[in-house]
Amino acid sequence: MPLLDILVLTVFACCWLLYEPMLKRLGEAGGVLNTDMTVIRRRWMQEMAVREVALLDGQLLGHAINSASFFASSNLILIAAAAGVLFGGDNALKSVEGLAVLAKTTPLMFQIKLGLVLIALARGLLDFIWSIRQMNYCLAAIGATPMWAPHAVLAEYAEAAGGILNPALSAFNAGVRAYYFALAAAVWLLGPLPFLIATLGAMLLLLWRQRRSRASTAVRKVRQILERQPVVHGPHLSRSASTPPEDRI
Repeated sequence: MPLLDILVLTVFACCWLLYEPMLKRLGEAGGVLNTDMTVIRRRWMQEMAVREVALLDGQLLGHAINSASFFASSNLILIAAAAGVLFGGDNALKSVEGLAVLAKTTPLMFQIKLGLVLIALARGLLDFIWSIRQMNYCLAAIGATPMWAPHAVLAEYAEAAGGILNPALSAFNAGVRAYYFALAAAVWLLGPLPFLIATLGAMLLLLWRQRRSRASTAVRKVRQILERQPVVHGPHLSRSASTPPEDRI
């Protein structure tokens, strides 16, 4: 492999592998969309635990599961297309190598470049699958929420449910992020310099959306509002607190 390709591939690997740890480090100082959403989701579970009927929460999470399923299905189609070219024999490789926009390279280097796209897509598919599984666990936790439990138990239960929901949606975010890096990897077919530009561009775009986009600013305001507003227990919990345990059956 040429030295320039090795250097650019190293930059790509560093950006892909270090993005999430770097984002967590930036989130410690505040102002990162993912960190703000973690707080909002935890508050969601706190509100769910004191709601009289958790039907709305189940519907919202069901919508998230449908979205993750759609992305996973689309990802699987892209993996099949890339694998079809990679393992389709000489005819499939020659038909793609013949495109005028692609950089001239050896068959082995072409397979390595296409293999990197396949790896990025496969990693995203695994993230989507794990996200769907965790969201199903969270659905079970929502359905099992003890409606008439004491306030301290409900607060503890909400914290545990949030510990399921946050990793689930973080895995979904990681799956979506894999699309950015898969696109950057696909640009490697055009040459090492376009690959470097695409990798750095994807990294900067992701960071900008996390800290400077209008969505991140709005989410930050939502978090600040929620942190000022305490969780309010409804009248059904007040009634249950004043009812003797033997009368609740």
